[in-house]
Amino acid sequence: MPSIVVVGANWGDEGKGRIVDYLAADAAASVRFQGGNNAGHTVVNDFGTFKLHQLPSGIFNPNCVAVLGPGMVISPEKLSVEIAEVEAAGIEVKLCISDRATLCLPIHALEDTLEEQRLGDLAYGSTRQGIAPAYGDRVMKKGILVGWLKQPEVLKERIQFMLDWKLPQLKALYPSCDFNQTAEEMTQWLLEVTAPWRPFICNVTEPLKALQKQDANLLFEAQLGAGRDLIYGEYPYTTSSNVTAAFAGLGSGLPALRPERVIAVAKAFSSSVGTGTLVTAMEEQDDFRKNANEFGATTGRPRDMGYFDAVATRNGVELQAATEIALTKIDCLTGMKDLKICVAYDGEHTENPIWPQTAALSPVYEQMESWSEDITTCRTFESLPKAAQHYVERIEALMGVRVSMVSVGPERDQMIIR
Repeated sequence: MPSIVVVGANWGDEGKGRIVDYLAADAAASVRFQGGNNAGHTVVNDFGTFKLHQLPSGIFNPNCVAVLGPGMVISPEKLSVEIAEVEAAGIEVKLCISDRATLCLPIHALEDTLEEQRLGDLAYGSTRQGIAPAYGDRVMKKGILVGWLKQPEVLKERIQFMLDWKLPQLKALYPSCDFNQTAEEMTQWLLEVTAPWRPFICNVTEPLKALQKQDANLLFEAQLGAGRDLIYGEYPYTTSSNVTAAFAGLGSGLPALRPERVIAVAKAFSSSVGTGTLVTAMEEQDDFRKNANEFGATTGRPRDMGYFDAVATRNGVELQAATEIALTKIDCLTGMKDLKICVAYDGEHTENPIWPQTAALSPVYEQMESWSEDITTCRTFESLPKAAQHYVERIEALMGVRVSMVSVGPERDQMIIR
């Protein structure tokens, strides 16, 4: 059975959770390999509508183990809340949580918020969940590992070590910083809020290797998209981890992973939340945003809306080394009279158009035929209106990679497999 990596081709919010939920029906493990509580995957299935932030979207398959990999930063209290919400819907949670993952603590969220406030108009557009400071502490070798939750004395020592280094810096740079929790208080709080999931902490490499030996189907899920990758995205308006398929093995606990399929998820239009460039931004966005329900799953912030950007998306598809594309939310384009695709950029620095945050670019559009028929009940490609078929085929030609899945609605079964 194949290892499948599901990643974003754009700036995040492409609908990866919806694709993972669909594919998880055949998966033995669903693995989150990076990121934290700073973005969400909305999943709609027979159990209801869920906004998952740290749990993998395959959590709803009772035969699938949900793995939080070592590449993640985990917000402990919010993970407990998320688990409780899923369990309240009647879901039996089967978890493996990496002992090598990093804890994202309230002091990190405070640091994140204070820095965004200090930057003012130059702020990065952070969700203020503490993701960047938590990853930063890991790089500086001051991070708090999830595995230490099972060693309270070590946990307390490492928290004290981190506070001795961090607090003088915070109070010097941010005069309003009033954090005064002791290492003892932080340790006790952590032991209390992690009680629901502490038994699931383990070396996740071992169960994953065992499943590999059984030739089981493994599903790997990224957060955000290629345009937010720390190395290759629209720096500095990126996330603080690597969101590309190349990191799936390292971030999941299987460093030697060679996935058979890499599915790059792309919306049938462009959207972005946070700071950065959206070259194809629409002049009038409000009605389309409302109809498409384009608001951040974590923050509720309205997303900036644009026409499909084939230049940026192809770059994302190539960065992800995608073997196929899943196109989502094409049903939201029904009735759009002015339907077009950006096929090139015009302006300065077009020779290097990789999410250029400094270049003054304008989109070159190709007008597309629109359709007015309701396509949410279509289950075959041939049942789509001809104009919708041509739209998908044009995107496929521009990407150079086949579109294997077309989502025509949020429900699990509203999917066309080509």
